[in-house]
Amino acid sequence: MGTHSEPTDSHDLNAPKAPNPPTTLAGFSDALPAPVTAAGRDALDVILARPGRVVVGLDFDGTLAAIVPDPEQARAHPEAVPALAALAPKVASVAVITGRPAGVAVHHGGFAGVAGLEHLVVLGHYGAERWDAVTGTVTAPPAHPGVAAVRAELPGVLERAGARQGTWIEEKGRAVAVHTRRAADPHAAFEALREPLAELATRHGLVVEPGRLVLELRPPGVDKGVALREYVREVGAEAVLYAGDDLGDLPAFTAVEDLRAEGVPGLLVCSGSNEVTALAKRADLVVDGPAGVVRLLGAMAAAMNSPTTG
Repeated sequence: MGTHSEPTDSHDLNAPKAPNPPTTLAGFSDALPAPVTAAGRDALDVILARPGRVVVGLDFDGTLAAIVPDPEQARAHPEAVPALAALAPKVASVAVITGRPAGVAVHHGGFAGVAGLEHLVVLGHYGAERWDAVTGTVTAPPAHPGVAAVRAELPGVLERAGARQGTWIEEKGRAVAVHTRRAADPHAAFEALREPLAELATRHGLVVEPGRLVLELRPPGVDKGVALREYVREVGAEAVLYAGDDLGDLPAFTAVEDLRAEGVPGLLVCSGSNEVTALAKRADLVVDGPAGVVRLLGAMAAAMNSPTTG
């Protein structure tokens, strides 16, 4: 994950917070939904029976936070922090694994300084960055030089490709993303940019990660699957849950499937949407977007609190 500490807005991430929202489980009394696969049902049984040996991995955008036209306006679901604060003390660790910079995800999630989230880590830039709640700091290796080169050339590439009005560039520090959600025909704009952006990325030693109407150019060798697998090994977890919503979460799904083959129970959860269906086809359990994810996490925390599961 890297050991080089980089500057971060520590005063923002570690500042004293207003009183925490109640984290009682009264609001999370929903019955646990049943996974549709035998592997998922077996994994859920293990997760509830031995929560202290479990890693819960979660995507951010589309899973804990709703997808919005401007990513800077994305915020975690209002009940996400209470649900996580109820769940996190009962499991080995909660890891938010995101393509965003770790510090941005911490800020937009409201994760810093919350009682109960001491076992939370944020693995940003697909695991290249790491924020740990215990220290409140971000660690990361040096940036890939290809990102700066792509950043400089990208406006010209978009112009030559005839990028449609409403297409825009998101600066992500260790990556650059091109969004088409605001275009008049977002899907046509997305498809038109696939080839020129792939060529640009390849020329500078980067890869293109497609998402929900976004194409991200980032360094190779890091993805959510690598990040999740390494973290599960680091913690020594005996079971894992991963929840995601987008194509970038497929490597994490594959990592869970590989861990299953090695004898580590795993539960795959899809935060459902009508934009991406690939995850739903592989998931053990599909829930209704971030609200459904939050309800699931809260219901799991409540079930772990029951004498019948301990």
